[in-house]
Amino acid sequence: MVRTVPACLLPIGGPALHSSAVTHRQYEPSIRSGLPVFVLALVAVLLLGVVWTTVTGGDEELAAPADTEAPAADDTQGSAEPTVVTAAGPDTSVATDDSVPTTNAPVTLAPITGFRFETVAEGLQQPTAIAAPPGDDRLFIVERIGRIKLLRADGTVADESFLNITDRVLANGIEQGLLGLAFHPDYGTNGRFFVYYVNKDGQRTLSEFSVSTASPDQANRESEKVFFSYPQPEGSTDIRHYGGGLNFGPDGYLWVSVGDGADSRDQGQDPNTIFAALLRLDVDSGDPYGTPIDNPFANGGGAAEVWAYGLRNPWRFTVDHETRLVYVGDVGQGAREEINVLAIDGDAGANLGWANVEGTLCFFEGDCDPASYHLPTIEYDHDKGCSVTGGVVYRGTAIPELDGHYFYADWCNQWIESFLLEGGVVTDERDWTAEYNQAGQPNGFGNDSDGELYVATFGGSVVKLVADRG
Repeated sequence: MVRTVPACLLPIGGPALHSSAVTHRQYEPSIRSGLPVFVLALVAVLLLGVVWTTVTGGDEELAAPADTEAPAADDTQGSAEPTVVTAAGPDTSVATDDSVPTTNAPVTLAPITGFRFETVAEGLQQPTAIAAPPGDDRLFIVERIGRIKLLRADGTVADESFLNITDRVLANGIEQGLLGLAFHPDYGTNGRFFVYYVNKDGQRTLSEFSVSTASPDQANRESEKVFFSYPQPEGSTDIRHYGGGLNFGPDGYLWVSVGDGADSRDQGQDPNTIFAALLRLDVDSGDPYGTPIDNPFANGGGAAEVWAYGLRNPWRFTVDHETRLVYVGDVGQGAREEINVLAIDGDAGANLGWANVEGTLCFFEGDCDPASYHLPTIEYDHDKGCSVTGGVVYRGTAIPELDGHYFYADWCNQWIESFLLEGGVVTDERDWTAEYNQAGQPNGFGNDSDGELYVATFGGSVVKLVADRG
């Protein structure tokens, strides 16, 4: 139901009555005029009235007509602020100027007639990630070859890269390259951002850079501070499974997803290694970084950086600040793809089961008990797809009907689906394949600073979820 706001009643009033300066002498009666005395007396009375009006200024409040009820003082002063109704609910924080009576019309959205994914950029080199600093109207698009491109607010892609480290990035196969980007929560004041890439020696590398002091559209290439560089583990069988997702959580810490390095037997179930894990780092302390004191293994029993383990290749993940939930898309082996949801405040130290289990199926552990691990929230078999791409939660204002819905995709079959998690239960599942219209193999998702949702495709385009209304 759309609520409307009645127009404010304007105060009843009128222009003040002004009189010119009048003196008694101008109208002084003269006996020589020959006018009758009673006429002179009448004129004198009228003149006294004019003089009185001049003295008082004629600003007495006008009375309302006899058949009209005068508005109460509270009504004319707007004792209650007008309510502005938006799709997200009433806004009672509207500032008004009491000296100028105004009417705030309700902000309403027309019914949705359809959805579509609108192309906002194309011609990119296999974009892998999308990010935006808080409060910034630009969109930063990561290219696998080692560049970060800038999508301006006017919809144009800057010719010059925000960052170009192609000379430091190894981008062989389809899983190496520049893979992750996250901006410090205080980027607007400190200019710090973080990237995850595979360096020329084949090592997964986490580094910090800073924006150039000469231009906000340029990063300082020489400001790189390497946090870690790890080669593939000794038992690795391939140049795959690097992970590479980066996100800042509502706790202010940097979260990092790392794959098992194609060494599933020795890495997945070992919390003492940074492989096959979700890391949580304090980039505002330590050298080169600190570990939060409430990390599950901060005092032993595993690597201090590790927050959760038992992952295969957590290619993309997101941290929803409103619900404090972490959504992890973990690429499976040959039978299951999965979305795992973990609570920041309750699931520290979680073991997601790989490689003893794949989803809810036993893998290396023949006679396993899947319930002894943190089970996936969503899983699907390879009849439906072959490689999950973890997504993001929609938190935009353009489509408040989708607030809180998590979107994810399958890279092979080019479909997108979403669901809403309520009380730990998956609800409101939706298939967006028709709207996506095979825009390209979905490499990754991202939000702009307003929470709107974007998808980066392997073919080089970025599309935005848009609702048509009418």
